[in-house]
Amino acid sequence: MRAFTCTTCGQLVFFHNSLCLRCSSELGVDPFAQDMVVLVDPAQRCANAAIAACNWLVETPGTLCASCRLTRRRPADDDHPWLPAFAVAETAKRRLVFQLLSLGLALEPRDEATGAGVAFDLLSSEHEQVMTGHASGVITLDLAESDDVHRQRVRKKMSEPYRTVLGHFRHEIGHYEFTQLVGRDDLTEARALFGDETANYQDALDRHYRHGAPEGWTERHISEYATMHPAEDWAETFAHYLHIRGTLQTAAAYRLRVDGPDVAAIEPGVIASDPEELDPETIEQIIDAWLPLSYALNAVNRSMGLDDLYPFVLRQAVIEKLGFVHRMVRKGARPGLTSPRRGSGAVAR
Repeated sequence: MRAFTCTTCGQLVFFHNSLCLRCSSELGVDPFAQDMVVLVDPAQRCANAAIAACNWLVETPGTLCASCRLTRRRPADDDHPWLPAFAVAETAKRRLVFQLLSLGLALEPRDEATGAGVAFDLLSSEHEQVMTGHASGVITLDLAESDDVHRQRVRKKMSEPYRTVLGHFRHEIGHYEFTQLVGRDDLTEARALFGDETANYQDALDRHYRHGAPEGWTERHISEYATMHPAEDWAETFAHYLHIRGTLQTAAAYRLRVDGPDVAAIEPGVIASDPEELDPETIEQIIDAWLPLSYALNAVNRSMGLDDLYPFVLRQAVIEKLGFVHRMVRKGARPGLTSPRRGSGAVAR
């Protein structure tokens, strides 16, 4: 995530802000300009401004923004117990959509007639059985995942080192992006790295929950769940690609650079990080910046008595998979999708 400032007074503001606390200017996110701007007309806010705490702008008053319009099903307006959880989920989804736009990847609303595009079903398992997952472009999230206590209970039950709403969205959108980014000519390499994505999913699921991850899985997979099926390996790897790219962009925006400790036994530069390169050509450039930064951030978390920010190990086989994802993203990116000159017509700069 990039850093934002109020264009009226220069105060540092953040992605979720709708008001500058210094000068009281009303703010909104223009996702296609990739910027936080000062509103001229409050009517240009997303129609979900109140119910989902959405601070994005729209071109036509009374309509939904580029993120909210992707949601197909959600709690009713009078379902008050679940509306806060819905707002949490929408906040995470906006961060996902914003990041994908920054990478040149747009999400089009689902066309039910053709089955093309993406839809999000954000539902409460209190009212019906809800299984978080992806199916043919439809991403479902159990809104119970918005509750910290519930999510941590499930994380511990599943022996997972990491579980967040944003993480769910990044994983599930990875399933969709496989169909968008990996072409017929890419399948041979994809299957050599991840396995055959057409393998029977139910058989793989049953095997995984009966026997667990295979011995030595850490050498080739980013997580235990990635070992379950080639499609899950791709989705987990894609999610981690977004984790890494997003955190490096944030580090660059805040000029966070890691020079490493002054240890004589360590070759100079080995653990130095400079994340300023925001459009790297190779995965090696990304990893060279990411590893020392993640080491430092993990150490800071431990100093506060918290779990590691990034509790994963990137083996060479995993880096090769991340490299494939990187190449597919660069190949599939749409030039000119975002532009600092593309405004909503409702902003003043």
